[in-house]
Amino acid sequence: MDKKVLKSGEFLVDTVRPEDVFIPEEYDEEQLMIAQTCRDFLNTEVYPNLDKLDKQDRELMKEILKKSGELGLMGISLPEEYNGFGQSFVTQMLTAETIGAGYSFSVAFMAHCGIGTLPIMYYGNEEQRQKYVSRLATGELLGSYCLTEPGAGSDANSGKTNAVPSADGTHYILNGQKMWITNAGFADTQVVFAKIENDRVLSAFIVESTWPGVVIAPDEKKMGIKGSSTAQIFYNDVKVPAENLIGARGEGFRIALSILHMGRLKLGANVIGAAKKAITDSVKYANERKQFCVLISSFGSIKHKLAEQVIRTFGHESATYRVSYDIDQLIREVKATGMDKGRATIEAISHYAVEAALLKVYGSEMLDFVADEAVQIHGGMGYSAEMAVERGYRDSRINRIFEGTNEINRLLIVDTAMKRAMKGDFDLFGEAEKLVAELGNLAANDAGNLSYFDEKAYYINNFKKVALLAIDGASKQFGKKLVHEQEVLNNISDIMMQIYIAESMALRVAKLESMRGVNSVYRDILDVYVYDSADLVRKSGLDAVNSFAAQEQLPQLSAAIEKLTRVAPINIKEARRRIADKLIADNEYKF
Repeated sequence: MDKKVLKSGEFLVDTVRPEDVFIPEEYDEEQLMIAQTCRDFLNTEVYPNLDKLDKQDRELMKEILKKSGELGLMGISLPEEYNGFGQSFVTQMLTAETIGAGYSFSVAFMAHCGIGTLPIMYYGNEEQRQKYVSRLATGELLGSYCLTEPGAGSDANSGKTNAVPSADGTHYILNGQKMWITNAGFADTQVVFAKIENDRVLSAFIVESTWPGVVIAPDEKKMGIKGSSTAQIFYNDVKVPAENLIGARGEGFRIALSILHMGRLKLGANVIGAAKKAITDSVKYANERKQFCVLISSFGSIKHKLAEQVIRTFGHESATYRVSYDIDQLIREVKATGMDKGRATIEAISHYAVEAALLKVYGSEMLDFVADEAVQIHGGMGYSAEMAVERGYRDSRINRIFEGTNEINRLLIVDTAMKRAMKGDFDLFGEAEKLVAELGNLAANDAGNLSYFDEKAYYINNFKKVALLAIDGASKQFGKKLVHEQEVLNNISDIMMQIYIAESMALRVAKLESMRGVNSVYRDILDVYVYDSADLVRKSGLDAVNSFAAQEQLPQLSAAIEKLTRVAPINIKEARRRIADKLIADNEYKF
């Protein structure tokens, strides 16, 4: 049977079979070899130099980046004709995950390979690709991305940087200022966004750092990712050749948004690598540190922390590779229509904007939790700069700000899903209306004699009904003003995150069992997550309806949410202990 692929946000009203998703246990030999090459590079080139990099040694970072390019790591996502390897999106995400364990090197590397290179690859013309992408792929050139300005952060289109065409049309005169530019201190190329004359929207340009009028400020002093060069860049009457305009005039804002979708997805993979590194550091320390004459890994409180680190990481990883495979499927479909390969790729990536925002928020908050607990497990040593978890804790914080703040992305999760539904991608509002019509006859939430995975699917489907009730009620109550009810949108986005992670995890565990047989520890992970999700969905659902429901509607809606979030009890203590015991026995993350 053909694999079923859902459209972005469609998971709210539909589902897929376990055989329709990709899970990390299916990596082929080439993918595993690429991941091992990345790990080897971190061990030989990055980890021994972390302290030097944290002292803002621009030249050292530049040198290490170029070595990664010579090894081919920078060309994973690029076509062979531009010195790349033309790998699938799943493989790109696996590379991003593995490099994600590289602290500030990861930031510099991903900025170059992603936002510094791909706008030219996806939107540039053939001449631009040959001139720049083929050299960015090997590390001969290093790239950066210049969007943010002092007065234009989340509202990127309000930027003031301006480009004026010359009288003879051969070039543009660029003036303005950019800030928080990753790789600014050593990048050879800059993808710069500016408005041409009095245009309402941005355009995008390729600017070379050595051109007259380009002034790069000293590196910023930051809380974390200290090894990453971050600086302001000033443009003073910079002459940009007309042929360095990327795409069409006024297409820059679309380019910026599309690249942000891609960046959010890659960040979603990055944090997995960082989380697995922090978990491994945590369990190794817990297996060595003794208090009261016993290893602290034997304590119930430490096992709880270790297990929860694993559960959240496993769930996020499941969701990340589920959508990555969907994107691969859509890339093939779009390419088959004859669309240019670069545009086809970004078109497919941009399509999954709901999941991109979701993974960005959940993943960055997952890593913050894991990194924080890693410090706590280390106790006083976790606060010492001698330990890797101290650096990991500081470095993790930026992820909730990168690629659009989590506040912005939470709003995007719901808003984008609703807009997709209004376009006819899936019947969100029709399903919601049917649910509301049947509300009075809603049965008590009883899974009965369902099989293990059918029971989990039943619970998750009920969580989806809570999301539909909240979306339907909020839309009717607030109408077009819903965009200003950010607290309610946050409630709904939190429900949607729990649904997507829980469902992805259930599909992964089910597929894994079909491949390898029952593994009780993976069932424990799924049991705990669904059990905890029920409470989170209940709380967010009630908070939402309490914020918009009329007094006469509230009892019925509240009762429905209570029923829909009722799940069977489990011995959560013993389940977590079994998860932790596997981690403790392996002495590293091996899930």
